[in-house]
Amino acid sequence: MSKIRQAEPLFALTNKIRGSVGGIKHKIMVLSGKGGVGKSFISSMLSLALAERNYRVSIMDADIHGSSIPTLLGLHDARHYADEGGILPVEGPLGVKVVAINLMLDSPDLPVVWRGPLKSRAIIELLAKVKWPEGDFLILDLPPGTGDEAITIVQSIKDLTGAIIVTAPNILSEVIVSKAVNFVVKNNVRLLGIVENMSYFKCPESGREYSILGKSTGEELARKYNTRLLARIPLDPLIATALEEGVPYLLAYPEGEAAKAIRSLAGEVLRILQQ
Repeated sequence: MSKIRQAEPLFALTNKIRGSVGGIKHKIMVLSGKGGVGKSFISSMLSLALAERNYRVSIMDADIHGSSIPTLLGLHDARHYADEGGILPVEGPLGVKVVAINLMLDSPDLPVVWRGPLKSRAIIELLAKVKWPEGDFLILDLPPGTGDEAITIVQSIKDLTGAIIVTAPNILSEVIVSKAVNFVVKNNVRLLGIVENMSYFKCPESGREYSILGKSTGEELARKYNTRLLARIPLDPLIATALEEGVPYLLAYPEGEAAKAIRSLAGEVLRILQQ
């Protein structure tokens, strides 16, 4: 009679995480106080910008319900496989190693209907059981807000390098950023800075900048919370074009306005980490 395989206890999985991601030097979480600010776009393109500089980069999509990193990186038909050593990351553009729940589903449009404890366990299992390669960066793309997924990450990875908060220019920015900042500070994670996405639109003909979503508040927020404005990422219609084409924006349109700003963001992150 075959034995029923018991689920591995959470404490045992948590103990494995230090070893599983121990070969990655910098672990950076990217979060936002609310959805709709383009956080996953920033996470995925930052990963590519770092890889362009020959850094070894992995990215984990910790958004269980709204996983979008695979789509942003053009990984439409990729799937995770496993061997005796664990779950294998998917090889993305420029060698970026990608881990996402969506890459385990039969179809990416299938909903993941899980309550909080199941989401937390899924994140812990991925951190513990993926065969993470040695590398320079692990970018952790979190879902909006400061709920189960964010709490699980900060409790599971004890040596987080820091956090990047993504916002957008609108009247809710101050309240939203304050929630994210307070979460980071309360959990003793280093705040690397704020990224203001969709900050402005630059007319390609006149070069004039327009504040489509409202006045830029990034610098003011950074001063208020004693941190840095890492970058102002402009609106770029080519981002939507790249998505329609199924290719990563940074690689499809390397001279785009947002592409230039993202590379500047990567440079700023590297400068801060070298201080």
